[in-house]
Amino acid sequence: MKREKFGSRLGFILVSAGCAIGLGNVWKFPYMTGKFGGAAFILIYLVFLAILGMPIIVCEFSVGRASQKSIATSYNALEPEGTRWHFTRWFAIAGNYILVMFYSMVGGWMLYYCFRMAKGDFTDVTSKQVTQSYDQMLASPGTLMIWTVIVILIAFGICSIGLQKGVEKIMKVTMLCLLAIMVVLAVRSITLSGSAEGLRFYLVPDFHKMVENGIGNVIFGAMSQAFFTLSIGMGGMAIFGSYLDKSRSLTGESLSIVILDTFVALVAGLIVIPACFAFHVEPAAGPGLVFITLPNIFTQMTGGRIWGSLFFLFLFFAALSTIVGVFENIVSFGMDLFHFSRKKSVGINILLIAVLSIPCILGFSVWSDFQPLGAGTNIMDLEDFLVSNNILPLGSVVYLLFCTHKNGWGWKNFIQEANSGQGMKFPEKVRGYMTYVLPWVVVIIYLKGYYDMFSGQSTAIFVIWMVIAFLFLGMILMVSRAKPKK
Repeated sequence: MKREKFGSRLGFILVSAGCAIGLGNVWKFPYMTGKFGGAAFILIYLVFLAILGMPIIVCEFSVGRASQKSIATSYNALEPEGTRWHFTRWFAIAGNYILVMFYSMVGGWMLYYCFRMAKGDFTDVTSKQVTQSYDQMLASPGTLMIWTVIVILIAFGICSIGLQKGVEKIMKVTMLCLLAIMVVLAVRSITLSGSAEGLRFYLVPDFHKMVENGIGNVIFGAMSQAFFTLSIGMGGMAIFGSYLDKSRSLTGESLSIVILDTFVALVAGLIVIPACFAFHVEPAAGPGLVFITLPNIFTQMTGGRIWGSLFFLFLFFAALSTIVGVFENIVSFGMDLFHFSRKKSVGINILLIAVLSIPCILGFSVWSDFQPLGAGTNIMDLEDFLVSNNILPLGSVVYLLFCTHKNGWGWKNFIQEANSGQGMKFPEKVRGYMTYVLPWVVVIIYLKGYYDMFSGQSTAIFVIWMVIAFLFLGMILMVSRAKPKK
């Protein structure tokens, strides 16, 4: 089949940015900023975004465009004969499926809360009732399943229409609506009485707060957020690179996507943090910030029903943009690996992902006693851990090694592909950094994730999980060391 192409540059940028933009931008970034002291954290985050995220996203786009394939077959198309880079595709394919097994459900939460907020269910309710409402939603498998299936049908419905008429056309509108809603909400938040202190916290660096939180903690938090915010490492960017022509260089396109992704995160902070300060709420409230803290704020705000509905609609669009991006990757797996038509791949995967979402849904009720990562955890935590702490960092290491080492695609091929077309060129002087430094930075992020997750548990549990971490890492390194046939 002839490879589909984007109809416009704007479509490519908005769809690719939409895949990167997710709840990590609009939920995790504001509370991380609150937790690590505000503006000083943001400055460090921006530095790491440039030196950590940008090079990897260019690698992923380059592999996608050069191969004209999804990650299911892109390594097969580019790897030297006799090497085993294509083995890593199964990690990436698994990662895409595991991500939507819980992300579709979370998108359903956002849509459900938008519906309830618009209906007036949170008007004149107490803080206790808001908390109870959230607990009741999680305890109802039927409710979660219905809204999860609705999101799956919406996202796959968009993918089924095609790349230009479906994914590109609809996601352009969705992303522009998301950006417009964000600006309206941000203006409303910063004009609230009492928001000035929150703006100062958010925009004026206070390095004393950085010292209070521990300089190492703040730096690593910023590094991790900069890495994870772009969702790089499991082919989400490669698939859209495969739909690109060679008229534009990839560095400039990647920079546009990083800037848009960062803009969404920064404006999300402008929405959440001034509002938290205006209503004397802790901005580092963590996961409960979206579903418990913020609905409590909307109940106290004039016109809160309208503002709350807009807020959850914005969150739904942010989740949907990621879900559609991952679903497009999954649809392409079927087309590249098994030569399915687009509609056949969509039909099979609607059923498959609906069924695969069930364990995560039941993990909050029927299977809540299953706590795979320790007390208080659930199946969604396990799925999130597998993707965020394993597949994304390890996949990023593979892309870096593949694009810089002689037994992979190699630096010469990578730089030629990245710099094909008009626009900003990728600097060749960073070859040493990308070859010998950046992969180890990502490995440190990967191992630190395991350490943070299990160091508070028993010595036996900690040792077992760290052994697992090194085994995964060893598998990746073993694949990357295979020598090409002469």
